[in-house]
Amino acid sequence: MTQSAPRPRNRFRALAAGALIATLAAQSAGAAALKTAVFAGGCFWSMQHGMEDVPGVVKVVAGYSGGHVPHPSYEQVTTETTGHYESVQVTYDPAKISYPQLVDRYFHLTDPTDGHGQFCDQGPSYRPAIFVASPAEQAAAAQVKAQVSRELHGKAVATTILTAAPFWPAEAYHQDYARKNPVSYNTYRVGCGRDAALKAVWR
Repeated sequence: MTQSAPRPRNRFRALAAGALIATLAAQSAGAAALKTAVFAGGCFWSMQHGMEDVPGVVKVVAGYSGGHVPHPSYEQVTTETTGHYESVQVTYDPAKISYPQLVDRYFHLTDPTDGHGQFCDQGPSYRPAIFVASPAEQAAAAQVKAQVSRELHGKAVATTILTAAPFWPAEAYHQDYARKNPVSYNTYRVGCGRDAALKAVWR
């Protein structure tokens, strides 16, 4: 018995299902291609705000890394007893920005010569650091750090390069603080003198 050709409606359903599967597969492949990097550069409000504007960056989360207390709270970290750095986890598209380029952009949002904190925020939790997850990242970060020293006319770069540690997202009220609370954030930023200090460092 000869089978009849599929009805047009069934063909359209099959084509639609195939298109959906292809779209989902493409989205999955795109998501898998994204990478993450963790940086500490003083106040994580400012680091999140600055890194979000970098072309190729997809998402930035404020949080804590480098300490010995799991799931730390902001109150715990500010006691300077947990070993954590205020940090940001940056999700980026390596097809649009390479890891060395991302590290370079990070450096230019900080004062690399201050190893005790950043601007008005001083103390262990505000120290600048790059958390590397592989030997390749270690080498790239070190190379960019050396280039930054040359750019700063041979000044010592105090930013440390550390082995990646667990990253713990900060509380919801810290996420995108600059965008959600522009008046409060701008008051803090001006009072902290961050922009004037950055201009002086990178003149």
